[in-house]
Amino acid sequence: MSEEIEKEEGSISIHTENIFPIIKKWLYSDKDIFLRELVSNAVDAIHKMQNVNLMEGLQIADEYKVDIHLDKEAGTLTVADNGIGMTAEEVRKYINQVAFSSAEDFIEKFKDLEDKNQIIGHFGLGFYSSFMVADHVEIRSLSYQKDAEAVHWQCEGTTTYSLEPTDKKERGTEIVLHLNEDEKEFLDPASVSEILKKFCNFLPVSIHLEGEEINDKNPLWTKSASEVSDEEYKEFYRKLYPMSAEPLFWIHLNIDFPFNLKGIVYFPHLTNEFDVTKSHINLFCNQVFVSDNTPELIPEFLTPLQGCLDAPDLPLNVSRSYLQNDPQVRKIREVISGRVAAKIVDLAKKDREIFEPIWEDIHSFVKYGMMREDKFYEKVKDHVIYRATGDDAYTTLPEYLERAKEKHENKVYYANDEGAQATYLKLFKSQGMEALILDAMIDNHFIQFLESKNTDIKFERVDSDITENLLEADPSQEIVEGADNKTKGQRIEQMFKDSLDIKGLTIRIETLKDDSVPGMILLNEQSRRFKEMTRMMGQGAEMPDMFSDHTLMVNTASPAVNKVLKLQDDGDTETAALLIEQIYDLAMLSHQAISKERMPAFLERSGKLLGMI
Repeated sequence: MSEEIEKEEGSISIHTENIFPIIKKWLYSDKDIFLRELVSNAVDAIHKMQNVNLMEGLQIADEYKVDIHLDKEAGTLTVADNGIGMTAEEVRKYINQVAFSSAEDFIEKFKDLEDKNQIIGHFGLGFYSSFMVADHVEIRSLSYQKDAEAVHWQCEGTTTYSLEPTDKKERGTEIVLHLNEDEKEFLDPASVSEILKKFCNFLPVSIHLEGEEINDKNPLWTKSASEVSDEEYKEFYRKLYPMSAEPLFWIHLNIDFPFNLKGIVYFPHLTNEFDVTKSHINLFCNQVFVSDNTPELIPEFLTPLQGCLDAPDLPLNVSRSYLQNDPQVRKIREVISGRVAAKIVDLAKKDREIFEPIWEDIHSFVKYGMMREDKFYEKVKDHVIYRATGDDAYTTLPEYLERAKEKHENKVYYANDEGAQATYLKLFKSQGMEALILDAMIDNHFIQFLESKNTDIKFERVDSDITENLLEADPSQEIVEGADNKTKGQRIEQMFKDSLDIKGLTIRIETLKDDSVPGMILLNEQSRRFKEMTRMMGQGAEMPDMFSDHTLMVNTASPAVNKVLKLQDDGDTETAALLIEQIYDLAMLSHQAISKERMPAFLERSGKLLGMI
């Protein structure tokens, strides 16, 4: 026999008389969360009914759903379900006792808490969050149990309540909120729909607002990857981010051990408007929205990832401090890092042409990840591609080293500014040599990182020195008759030294295989790196001069240099000096703009030389 009940009035037995004002005050900024809590409770009640149905073989064939009804005239918002329902005794236990007793403990423990967002979920807030927006709340419930009597509970935001029989005929529970005067926005269907789509869009039970179903009960991440087409992945992305360009790639997660995790994460096409410093992952717990700001779940170098993660083992009302300290969260980060690494390797192996444009968007994050995580580095190191100047637009480091081993074994030449270093790259290309293009902000650090990981490999910028592969056997060392027993190279060196009185400048004479370049500036690799590092760390201190020590390599194969020598021999030392100054300034232009001190002389000299043609 079911319990016979009569109307009762009572006081909820707690000592904290101001519990309702505290709920309203502390949680006011998050007041719309009440709807998530009530709908989640309704879904839980339906799940319990489904489990009972299976266990007891009741053969109940209801279409389970949650209904939200708005009554502007009465000023009420109702959340109704056809779940397991409650008896009078269950209402006393779960509404009057459990929630409030834990609430009292909470108030004492967390009364000085600064982060009010952490309050949610520390006690039975699910139902009592109603009082954030309502001053009078009713419960009408009928249990699934045979011969159960429907009950009606109500409270007006104090510690007193009433409980009595009612004539509800259908199994389930209705929560009726009589909204405060200043909370009438929750009677607007558009506003309520927006909240429901934020928090309840992917719940596994039909959610109806005024009779219309508004949620997707079977989001894509609940399926296995083999069941989902590429177009479905793209369509789901468009649903999540309707104004975004097509994603670069995606990863479908379906993990059962050692923890539960489902989800789909996308690497977006990055634009200037995309905020790479902000978390873009939506976190769910059993398909209930939890947060859209959970950077703790994603490795720092993968912050641009978008999409959804469903972690059933995390609490619904998870706090930031919980995420920062939970060991499962660290495991989730490791899994995501590993899956992204595997996806990069897969894309690189499958189709290089498809992978190359993707790489342009992701390479900085991948390089950063390699520097931050050894496991990530080990997985992707041989599949990272680099833009190159050879016949192949892109190459891996092992491929580059294999091709270069006969000309410069274990040495990698690179450029960080194709325009400024065009002369050097042209020389390389003319001799069938290639260089990598490493021009991203992160590449200075990445180069040093790669050298630390591969101690037998050295990186040199194309303007750091002249490789032997670019040099001819040097005829400039032959003594020129009638020239004071000096070689051609010695004479040229002396002429340039006499004309260029520049502090820190060294003159070096070489004969290049390419005669189109009269002179090139060379900067020692290690010295330049040290100065760049010092400059970056200077923070207002006196910055080092990158050209305090530099070398002008003079090419004796150049017609312009030979012209200088002839002018000197003919006694036209003034024109020879003009040409030498011009050769130096043009060589320096590959590294920096002509200084304001040298610009007037450069323009005047250029005019004179043009007038001689």
